[in-house]
Amino acid sequence: MFPYDPDVLAAVQPVPESVPDVIGALETLDALFAEADGLKWFNRLYLEVTNAVAARVAAPGGFANPAWMAQLDVRFARYYFSALEAWLRNRPAPGCWRAVLERRGVLSIARIQFALAGINAHINHDLPMAVVETFEASGSAPQHGDIQYGDFTALNSTLESLVDTAKRELMVRLPGDALPPVSHLEDTLAAWSVTAAREAAWTNAELLWDVRNIPLLSGRYLDVIDGLTTVAGKALLVPVPA
Repeated sequence: MFPYDPDVLAAVQPVPESVPDVIGALETLDALFAEADGLKWFNRLYLEVTNAVAARVAAPGGFANPAWMAQLDVRFARYYFSALEAWLRNRPAPGCWRAVLERRGVLSIARIQFALAGINAHINHDLPMAVVETFEASGSAPQHGDIQYGDFTALNSTLESLVDTAKRELMVRLPGDALPPVSHLEDTLAAWSVTAAREAAWTNAELLWDVRNIPLLSGRYLDVIDGLTTVAGKALLVPVPA
């Protein structure tokens, strides 16, 4: 769709092994994406979030288990890069990501809509799987109230602040022109909460953990998650009329 997509594909092919790897890939993508590319505004917000995570991982006492949080950050990012690579190679990608990628050049959609639709796909669909993978690697299991859950939820206020800032700064159409004074968008944005989405993602991770060794059940459950996330993404991406 965009002339620089081959460069985007090259940027997401290396598998990140560290948080700096993730930040480097996101910075490369940010430099590639044009302002009239809806994916730029999700990627920009995701870069800000990842920088915040990296700062807290490095800060003394920032997390109770910073190594676990760093691993979660890396595994989480891989799902975004994998979905983008699949799309660019004309391979099957999750429906929630297709909802974003199919519309990334629709100029009547606002930048904040793309930012939140990407966050919706990444948190509601990708995050439960990343949590399960990270616990598998550490030899423990997800549980509400444990140290990892405490670290996980400790990020919520930071993420809410970044999203609130994005809601103020990205309230323009994709090319940057002003939105009409009244539209459906305010109600749509008000109904979406990053804290609620992350809490649901953790709960879904616990449920996926219990069926992870039953492919039929885990596959069906992931299909349900993708379907619901796709519906939410399409609702977030309804164009704003002139």
